[in-house]
Formats: sequence, C-alpha cells, structure tokens
Amino acid sequence: MRSIITIVSLFIASASFAQSACLPLDEKLQADTSRKSVKTYAATAWGKDSVVINWYAPAVRNRTIWGGLVPYTEVWVTGAHFATHIDFREKVTVNGVKLDKGRYALFTIPRQNDWIVIINKNWEQHLADEYDPKDDVVRVTVQPQTTCPQAERLQWGFSATDAATGLLYMRWEKLQVAVPVSR
Repeated sequence: MRSIITIVSLFIASASFAQSACLPLDEKLQADTSRKSVKTYAATAWGKDSVVINWYAPAVRNRTIWGGLVPYTEVWVTGAHFATHIDFREKVTVNGVKLDKGRYALFTIPRQNDWIVIINKNWEQHLADEYDPKDDVVRVTVQPQTTCPQAERLQWGFSATDAATGLLYMRWEKLQVAVPVSR
C-alpha cells in the first residue's frame, strides 16, 4: 500500500511540476537561424542510464503555429520530416503502461484545450504518412501550458526528477506539454 501511495504522490507531483514550470531549452538550438528544420537530439542522464530523443526542429519564423501550421485534431509527427523518436535504455512506465526498453516514435494530437501524446512502436516512418493507431503503445491526454517564454525552435527534452521519475516534454512557440515517466 505504501508503494502505491508513493507512486501516486510522485505522479501528482510530476504532473503539478509539468503544469507550473517551463522546462529548459537548448539555447544553441534556439539561436540557430537556418530556414530549414534542423536535425537534432537531446540526451539526458537518468540514474545509471540515459534517455535519447531525435527529431527535426522547425522554427516559428513569425508563423501562426497552433491551428495554423499545425492543425488541431490531426496526428502530428511533432517535428518535421521523419517521426520523432525516443530511446529508453531500460523498461519504463508511462501512464500506467509498462514499456520495454527500445526505440519508439512520438506523435501528438494537438487540440485547443488538451493534447494527446502518443508513443508508437513504428519509429521509422516519414511524417505521419504511415501512422497507424494499432501501433500505439501509450496514449496520454495532457493539458498544455501556454505561458512559457518563446521557443523559436521545436524542442523535445527529458527532465529527470530523480533516479526513478522524470518528465518527457515538448516546447515550441509559447506552449509546453509534458508527460511523467517512471521506472
């Protein structure tokens, strides 16, 4: 019973943190003035291992992003060109679902009031052209935070809360979405 209470407390604390704090940006990536979507990655140490995310990072460039360049209610690759993918180097739990270590695609469905973050087993695909919901292993509905400082380039990251918990997050424009992850 005590471990269940601890897990629930960590989940609530992580979710509260995700809603109240804008997570960090890679300032070098933000300073890139290329007109192209830049291929990039984020690697974060987590306990004895790491979490690695690879994506193409488009820029805002004075465009309307939400409901414009990125339409609401459609599956989005949450980057550009190829599916954003994440490597978990050990088993993790996301939204109560246990995932084996391995590589997964990250998709989202942006909506005006909430977002669906999707972890999909078909990580090697172009945009969402080959996306199939049958390959989803986790779907999490989250509330976006829309008061973060401007993130010119789309950025994914993982923020380790401690050796057992962390937040997978995406920031772009003034929006952030975050999903608690534990092991």
